[in-house]
Amino acid sequence: MKIQSKLYEYFSHSFADLVVVADESEAKLAADALSLHGLRTYRFPDFRASYGDDLRSFREELHRLITQLHGFYHDSGKKVAIVPFKTLSFELPKPQYLQSFGMEFAQSFEREELKERFYNWGYDFVDIVEQAGEVSFRGDIVDIFPPGAAKAYRLSFFDDELESIRTFELQSQKSDPEELESITVLPAFLSLEATQRKEIEKRVEQSGFDLFIKDMDSLGFWYLQGYSHNLLQHYGAVKTNFDEALHEHYDFTDTQVDKTAFDLPDLPEAKEYRDLEVVDINAMLEFNKHKKITLIAASETTLRRSNVKDIEKYEHVFSDAIVNIASEKKMFLSLNKKVKQKPKKRSSIILDELNVNDYVVHEDYGIGRFKAVEKRSILGAVREFIVLEYQNKDQLLLPVESLNLIDRYIAEGGALPILDKLGKNSFKRIKEKVKTKLFAIANQIIKNAAQRLLKKGNVLETEELELFRQSAGFEYTPDQKRACDEIAKELASGKIMDRLLSGDVGFGKTEVAMNAIFIAAKSGYQSAMVVPTTLLANQHYKTIRERLKAHGITVAKVDRFVTAKNKTLIKQQLQNGEIDLLIGTHALFGMEFAKLSLVIIDEEHKFGVKQKEKLKELAADTHLLSMSATPIPRSLNMALSKVKTFSELFTPPSERKGVRTFVKNHDEKLVKEIIMRELRRGGQLFYIFNSIAGIEEKKQQLHELLPELRILVLHSKVPPAKTEREMLRFESGEYDLLLSTTVVESGIHIPTVNTIIVDGADNFGIADLHQLRGRVGRGDKEGFAYFLVQDKEVLTEQSKKRLLALESHSDLGSGAILAMHDLEIRGGGNIIGEAQSGNIKQIGYGLYLKMLEDTIRAINNETQPSKEVEVKLSVTAYLNEDLISEDRLRLELYRRLSHCESVAEIFDIEEEIRDRFGKPDNYTRQFLDLMIVKLLAKEKKIVKLTNYEQNITLEDERGQKSYLKSPSKDDDDILKTVLEHLRS
Repeated sequence: MKIQSKLYEYFSHSFADLVVVADESEAKLAADALSLHGLRTYRFPDFRASYGDDLRSFREELHRLITQLHGFYHDSGKKVAIVPFKTLSFELPKPQYLQSFGMEFAQSFEREELKERFYNWGYDFVDIVEQAGEVSFRGDIVDIFPPGAAKAYRLSFFDDELESIRTFELQSQKSDPEELESITVLPAFLSLEATQRKEIEKRVEQSGFDLFIKDMDSLGFWYLQGYSHNLLQHYGAVKTNFDEALHEHYDFTDTQVDKTAFDLPDLPEAKEYRDLEVVDINAMLEFNKHKKITLIAASETTLRRSNVKDIEKYEHVFSDAIVNIASEKKMFLSLNKKVKQKPKKRSSIILDELNVNDYVVHEDYGIGRFKAVEKRSILGAVREFIVLEYQNKDQLLLPVESLNLIDRYIAEGGALPILDKLGKNSFKRIKEKVKTKLFAIANQIIKNAAQRLLKKGNVLETEELELFRQSAGFEYTPDQKRACDEIAKELASGKIMDRLLSGDVGFGKTEVAMNAIFIAAKSGYQSAMVVPTTLLANQHYKTIRERLKAHGITVAKVDRFVTAKNKTLIKQQLQNGEIDLLIGTHALFGMEFAKLSLVIIDEEHKFGVKQKEKLKELAADTHLLSMSATPIPRSLNMALSKVKTFSELFTPPSERKGVRTFVKNHDEKLVKEIIMRELRRGGQLFYIFNSIAGIEEKKQQLHELLPELRILVLHSKVPPAKTEREMLRFESGEYDLLLSTTVVESGIHIPTVNTIIVDGADNFGIADLHQLRGRVGRGDKEGFAYFLVQDKEVLTEQSKKRLLALESHSDLGSGAILAMHDLEIRGGGNIIGEAQSGNIKQIGYGLYLKMLEDTIRAINNETQPSKEVEVKLSVTAYLNEDLISEDRLRLELYRRLSHCESVAEIFDIEEEIRDRFGKPDNYTRQFLDLMIVKLLAKEKKIVKLTNYEQNITLEDERGQKSYLKSPSKDDDDILKTVLEHLRS
């Protein structure tokens, strides 16, 4: 990878329009080196598709490609394109089809023409703009997110005149206050005329590729004949050395450009310059003080923050480049660090859409089915209601302002519920039964916590912690830093720690745990780490021993494969205090420690009941750190925050890539191709086939395709001892493919497995598929997930929608909501205990958590939330569909308004409606006022508001009534009178 000295030297006396590199990381190095010559560089993405692939999985790269190509074509200055060779193995759009257009304040646009242009330019029309390449038309407001733009834009029109241009946040959908004068809009695909688009569309429709949906988004790029060209034929190019990768790429990827196109001149070896490894910058500066030295820093602050002595002696270049090279006379040194990945933000607007026939749970009436949102006229006033269906097709009308009383029904494993009966007290009885059980659980949780609080914890602290962190060889993510600091503080407090650390697989929980182990060992105490499987014990042992060895910390491991002789020796060393950390499965129980002070439990929910009891005994008087790869639900988090402390990791490691997802019809040729492709890059595969009865036959079929394939078969009927033994063999590379039911352990981290095939994907829930997909692509190699279905033509609409969502979003933006729910159920199960799944099944997960929270509040003698307010004012009030036409967006706003806890939150949502949809009309404003009435009434302990014409009655919790009279029976007068009274 030492190409920077070569490039800098080559461009000192020569020039090329294109620098062809191996991959993205080489492209970054090249761009940094060329920036020192003041050249403008265009870094193309590494486009890793195969000819005919569904391009929705490559949407992000295509947008970057369009942005960079457009910039390169239209830049009249001295510029260089840096392109990974895989991108050049396909024909790329010609300059005339990558135009852009400007939009300025006060300019006039015919709206239909604008729609037509965005359509021909490849934009997707949506309700809510959430990613680049999308546009949304809502009355006088147009939201658009052009490729290459830092943010999405909100355009407000007055008739045809562009009245304001602002950027807006995708997470909150709120626009920024500052107005812009003008913007430039790039195409989301190509800048085509209607006839040109139709021509490409026609080719796409006749395509022979097997795709879920054949349209411009999925296949357009492969049918650009006449609109594209081979870039290498039009520009002078020089290449770095990637011969091996080139041959491999052409061996198993279908391309458009012939391999001979890469017979280009190689970048010559550097004669004057060489690349440097900088360990101690001051020593290097001192040693080379006779040279002309230039320091590269992103900003003045970076310069000042560095520990370079006599900084003013050197020349400075302000740039975020990282280049360290030197010749006999010159030297360039960078003070910049690699940019880290940002944490994954969860959208604050959760389009957790309710679909017709979805199951919901009403707090008082139990499990019903969501049927519709309907307007009804009651006592002369029009309101919107949610229609819920119960047993015998009985219906319940729920006013939209009380949406907070229902929740989507979720139970573990997606179990289907039985509808409740309206009018019967059966659901009340179920709730009472669950409440009794909850009381026992909550009591136990609090009792355990209280006992721990009464005990004094060992004070663990060390001054060497910073050194340990620096020796990691990478920089901690902000979440890791925060979690480590919280743990260090708690260990030093003298109280017994009971903390839960949650974070996705590969987000660095083990590194955080090692901080705690290090502190304990340096304070003279021992630690125990308990894991559910031998494979996990093995993985942790390898990683942790390697990392702690340099710090003089001894690590041992015990599991069912450790010989009796070794076990005796470990026991002895433990009792003598010679072992600082013991990692093990339940084989660790019964071991005697000399000075045990910290117990770490990984994936606690995977232990059996008896083992959990043993764990309790082991960790009774010690600091406890539980680790979980499943997120902890917010409400449970709040309920338990009196009991446990929490740390969460949201930031993925910088080398982590998304998983490419493809939905395909099952085809033996395709299966063979997928397996061969992964084996050729030295990897292994998971093949998920969820039928124990047919799994041996499936193995036979795979062997007929590839007789040499080494297949391991696992399912729940295989004894645990054999499963563990075989998984260890799989991890060490003795098998190529693991054919299994969904028992593939979710906590297992095998970086060599980077392709997963799910057979019969339409029979799985979105959350399961999301989970399965998350088991590949965990190292620095890209993961591939293939969801195979028998016949795409006979899939239900729901299955289609689910699979499409997974295919289009590698990281599943709003589609992850269900995966999130599913994970939360598991995360919740970790703490409450699996025994509760029966109760959760009866009343649904959301209500279960709510009741647990209330029970814990009651035991702690905390104030309970006030009763629900019944607002029966005959006022016409609803979110008008003329303003917000999409049902799902109105429902979402109703849901958020019903959950507001302060009047300020309602005003925020009103501001948001004005911003996103335009000025609220009368009915919408009245509905917002009604929500304010409800909140103010709750604060005043009023439970019911009714009116008959001008006469208004308010009833409080004690049943006492007070009366108001409004000037008239008009809606606005009634609302004004009630609001004035409640605010006084």
